[in-house]
Amino acid sequence: MSRLRRFAAVAAAVALPACGLTLAAQSTASAAPNFQVPFKCGVTVTAATFSGHNPPNSVDFQKSGITGMPVLASAPGTVTRVANEGSTSYGRWIELDHGGGWRTRYAHLSEQEVSVGQSVGQGKEIGKAGATGGVTGPHLHFEENLNGVTQKAVLNGVAVPYYGKKDFTSKNGCGGNPYSATEVCGSGFSVIDQQALGTAGTAYLLYNSSSKENCVTTLKAVSLGTVSPVSAFLEVQGSTRATDSGNFTYYAGPVKKNAGSTCVKWGGSVGSASYTSPFEHCG
Repeated sequence: MSRLRRFAAVAAAVALPACGLTLAAQSTASAAPNFQVPFKCGVTVTAATFSGHNPPNSVDFQKSGITGMPVLASAPGTVTRVANEGSTSYGRWIELDHGGGWRTRYAHLSEQEVSVGQSVGQGKEIGKAGATGGVTGPHLHFEENLNGVTQKAVLNGVAVPYYGKKDFTSKNGCGGNPYSATEVCGSGFSVIDQQALGTAGTAYLLYNSSSKENCVTTLKAVSLGTVSPVSAFLEVQGSTRATDSGNFTYYAGPVKKNAGSTCVKWGGSVGSASYTSPFEHCG
């Protein structure tokens, strides 16, 4: 899973694994927020993309009866535009600045409920969907822009297909960490152990039986969407410990090392709460 989805404010400090590989440091200039579907928790909408869309890579969210549905901020940010183009172009639209060069746009709104300069949290209602501007039917036009260029959209870590349609069920405003340990470590990994860090989060140890790799990630349960200290580490007995530590919005890791039948020591921290295992899981 891409480390860019954590939106780290400080690049991770990473120890060198014994095999000589390093974990890629995260660039704050291009790290994307964990953009969410801009509708209420549990709402299913169709994300449609097509060749010739203006601008390229923008998304049209479609749903029967979408007019008047609340539109939510897909990530925390500051309102930079609340505009009305009348019966042309975007019609009524809103732009949010998320930092690091990232901005989102929400267009063809029937109502706008925020003002320029206002700070909004992820899941904050900013307007209502509609059919204003140059459209043939009601929908929500959505863009994820980096330094003024519209990027291929990713919603809660899932890429929107280009070109085609895909249904997404919103987790926006549902509460809790939007990531799971298996999402962070990737396909083929299963949780084999976990340790709660009080109420601050949970450290997870996973294993991939095909690649013989272990993976450790620490998921936050506090200060979600806001950068704060979090770490994850993995040490295969007889080799150097690998650590991912920094200020992240949702999780630290993944830290992966090949272990096979060798014992491992693992753990992590969120703020001052930490866990370090003994050498275990030897077979």
